[in-house]
Amino acid sequence: MTTRSAPVRLGTRGSALALVQTGMVRHALAQHHPGITVAIERISTYGDRVLDRPLMALGERGVFVAEIEAALREGRIDLAVHSAKDLPSTLPDDMEIAAYLPRADVRDVLVSAAGSLERLPAGARIGTSSPRRVCQLLALRPDVAPVDIRGNVDTRLRKLAAGEFDAVILAQAGLERLGLMDSNGALAIVPFATTDMLPAPGQGALAIEIRADRPDIIALLAPLNDRTTATAVTAERAFLAAVGGGCSAVAAALTAISGEMLELSAMIGAVDGRQRRGRISGTRRDGLALARVLANQLLADGGRELLRDGGAVAP
Repeated sequence: MTTRSAPVRLGTRGSALALVQTGMVRHALAQHHPGITVAIERISTYGDRVLDRPLMALGERGVFVAEIEAALREGRIDLAVHSAKDLPSTLPDDMEIAAYLPRADVRDVLVSAAGSLERLPAGARIGTSSPRRVCQLLALRPDVAPVDIRGNVDTRLRKLAAGEFDAVILAQAGLERLGLMDSNGALAIVPFATTDMLPAPGQGALAIEIRADRPDIIALLAPLNDRTTATAVTAERAFLAAVGGGCSAVAAALTAISGEMLELSAMIGAVDGRQRRGRISGTRRDGLALARVLANQLLADGGRELLRDGGAVAP
């Protein structure tokens, strides 16, 4: 237990999901450090403010984290709570991830009245802002129409209910954290198998970012870090960094860990549905090296051209 008199200041985006996730970190801090005082600061990010363009069109690095990292540098906050999948694949030299909370469900889900992807009609409009999801969706159903959708989870579900889309694709972890898995009336929530829809690197995990020169905060967060999640997500992020992709790249990765063994599955693709997939296994201590080997294999097997082709979700 760490004794601390000053409040710990947590920075977060202002969405309902971000606040729930920050509450999870506050709860974990209170469990490990009874009596600790926590203050939460909501920070508006560029990615949250600009909702009239697809994510890939924004172009900037870390559209959901730049303002939060600025608050860390200025000392307005002590730590930042992120969905790990929103973080750029590499952090600035003055930042580091001090802890990962235990990972939630990694899968994507299809939300629709149809009940399943197979039951949607040809030409069905499916809302997603993720090029990764578009790629894998079109590999499964080349006859549907992915359409860009921005906004928080509630906004996307409202647009679906209003008939603007026939379905939307979301992360199951977010729906679970918001308590929405069983409360959507006539809408069916159907998880994709990870063999069909590999998740984004870090999906389902919460990452706590701090300034690298804060040993006091590193010590405070040490009991919160889930080592299995940290090993898995670190390998996935290493794959993304090795292929030169950011959080909006057409790339996916998922680590499975059993004992001391690790298996990494990954994908590089383009938004027209073309993709290259691969898998590699070894010991968990070799996760970083394995990620780089797999990245190089997929890049050499046509992945480099697919990343270059890239593309964007239809407006």
